[in-house]
Amino acid sequence: MHWAWCAVPTAVLWALSAAAGVPPRWLPMPLLLALLGVLLSVIDFRHRRLPDSLTLPAYPLVGGVLWACGADLGRALAGGLAYFGLHWVVHLTSPASMGGGDVKLSGPLGAVLGAVSWTALPVGAVLASAITLAVSLARPRDGPPHGPGLVGATWLVSLAGG
Repeated sequence: MHWAWCAVPTAVLWALSAAAGVPPRWLPMPLLLALLGVLLSVIDFRHRRLPDSLTLPAYPLVGGVLWACGADLGRALAGGLAYFGLHWVVHLTSPASMGGGDVKLSGPLGAVLGAVSWTALPVGAVLASAITLAVSLARPRDGPPHGPGLVGATWLVSLAGG
């Protein structure tokens, strides 16, 4: 993978995060989401999977940044469990529509959404679905990866602050 496929979009998202007026104490969260999100999205587009080597370390990374940002950790934990549970049920009901990597990634992303607000959880879910739909329309020959929608929606919602 050429380094520019990750470096350029990450730099753009970092600049947009800084320009969005995110409170300074919360800014590390959208920066982390941009970094992880670009890397995971490139991998999901190219290989149609989200590897455990990136999804599982997202749990302590996101947890540490939430703690450092002073987020409501109880609400973040509840949000992570709820979002994970929703995606797990979808995966069990229709495994072809959502992979295990998407389910694993939904836990830390739900924690971020929960830290933003309770309303951020359904907003993030709908926005993730809309992004995935847009990707599927742009790439009709391939089944759409859901990872880019998940991380893109969470990054956008995280700009509202935590």
